[in-house]
Amino acid sequence: MANTKASRSAEGVAGVRAAEMLKPETDRIVSDPFAQALVPRGLTFSLSLWIIKSGLYERLAPGAIAFIVGRERYIDDFLKACLDEGFDQIVILGAGFDTRAIRIPGIEKTRVFEIDQPATQAVKLERLEKVIDPLPAYITYIPADLNSQPLDEVLRSAGYKEQGKTLFVWQGVIYFLKPEGVDRTLAFIADHSGPGSAVIFDYIYNETLLDKTQGYGKALARAGKMSGEPYVFGFDHGQVGPYLTQRGFIDVIDMPLEDLKPKYFTGPNAARTMLTGHVAIASARVRKVRS
Repeated sequence: MANTKASRSAEGVAGVRAAEMLKPETDRIVSDPFAQALVPRGLTFSLSLWIIKSGLYERLAPGAIAFIVGRERYIDDFLKACLDEGFDQIVILGAGFDTRAIRIPGIEKTRVFEIDQPATQAVKLERLEKVIDPLPAYITYIPADLNSQPLDEVLRSAGYKEQGKTLFVWQGVIYFLKPEGVDRTLAFIADHSGPGSAVIFDYIYNETLLDKTQGYGKALARAGKMSGEPYVFGFDHGQVGPYLTQRGFIDVIDMPLEDLKPKYFTGPNAARTMLTGHVAIASARVRKVRS
């Protein structure tokens, strides 16, 4: 029987964004007015918000909330910078309950492609349509399993233009993939996007991912077991740059999560616990130049 349920991790991330919206605007790391619509209502929603607001979630997974909101804000800002450069297309891989396509100013001037597992995308659209009707025409939603469907096929059939200057947003996905899946995706980006195109993704250090006995590595193993989405892929410290360079990218920026503290976690957010030494966000540009 086909899975008809949304990704639990996608719902959890949307729940954190919804909780962030309950803070005063000046205290938020990220603002997402659509997050609450994406989280199941009723007792489950109320309980989830209580777990976050009470601090219980923070005690169970110290720094996890700062990771989610800090990652969201950093990728938001990277996307805004790309829009200011005049990017033509935005591709959101494994979109989950991402709402950037409807909340980032200026993105409506581009063509946006959201790709995700059919079950999760169907639930997302059902919930979004209750607050946005009709959904924006500049967004193309593509239900696809990239484990079995080649990325080039699903994008081309949806109207993707290879010559377009494109940003690929790959948030909260790469650590669930096998190495060959990561390689295939990066190969497509390097070979089938216009000059100056970019990719941005978050990742876990192997030193954390492979340690299932203590600390954050143990928490990841537990979370993966509970959600049915195990964490399987990571990078050694300092290796994401050489990895991307070997695959046709330049201008790699490797941003450890703790380096976001002076950018976003100041004032009322200065006391938030950071995931020091566990996760990072990488971005890079496509190297090739077309005549």
